[in-house]
Amino acid sequence: MSVSHRTEDDAKAAFQSCKSPDPKDRMDFYDSWAEDYEEDHRLMSFKGPDLAVNFLSENFSGSPEGALVLDVACGSGWVAKLMFELGFRHFVGVDGSKGMLQQAAETGLYQDLRPALLGTERLPTQTGMFDVVIIVGALDAGFVPVSVVRELCHAAKPGGLICMARGDHTQTPSERYKRDLEKELQLMEEGGLWSLVGIKRTERYMENPHLNNEKGGKGEQEKQYISGTVYLYKKSINPLN
Repeated sequence: MSVSHRTEDDAKAAFQSCKSPDPKDRMDFYDSWAEDYEEDHRLMSFKGPDLAVNFLSENFSGSPEGALVLDVACGSGWVAKLMFELGFRHFVGVDGSKGMLQQAAETGLYQDLRPALLGTERLPTQTGMFDVVIIVGALDAGFVPVSVVRELCHAAKPGGLICMARGDHTQTPSERYKRDLEKELQLMEEGGLWSLVGIKRTERYMENPHLNNEKGGKGEQEKQYISGTVYLYKKSINPLN
């Protein structure tokens, strides 16, 4: 087992560098970040995968062993590893970074891994194929556009679950993204595409990578967190469109 070589400052610098407006530059960064990705997220107390997988598992009524899971923006395979511990065995992963897909492949959990830069390329899956569709962390300004949530829904089987987790970052673009996202989720529900299973919120989704932890006074440090939200929907048996 290798000795950790990363610090919280390294992790914060990476988080602050991963939002390039140019998609190619962003994927190049993720390629270079792939080996340190999970370590940096753990340094920042990232809870997104655990929150999403646990909430999904609590509401999944089928057989995990027989379920087909689409892991969107799969990154290093963190979500699949957690789901495997709960009995899920069949995974297809999608990500825009070749470096991340290589990390995911090394887990040995995916039956298929497919490259796609969501927002500029369509989700490379058939309609109505998956029992579970899950995306953690990528639904934010500068990453996966809001419009992609309809593709997530289309990929699920009728009656399948779509689980989406995101951090509530405090910058203005992220706050605007959340408003647009929740408007789209509501429109899809009103349109009969899916129904809400539940929403889970947490005040400690991860440490805020954009704030300095140092607090005045006697030199003590106090960690500052961003909140997060997990949205869970069930695709309609007979979607209207």
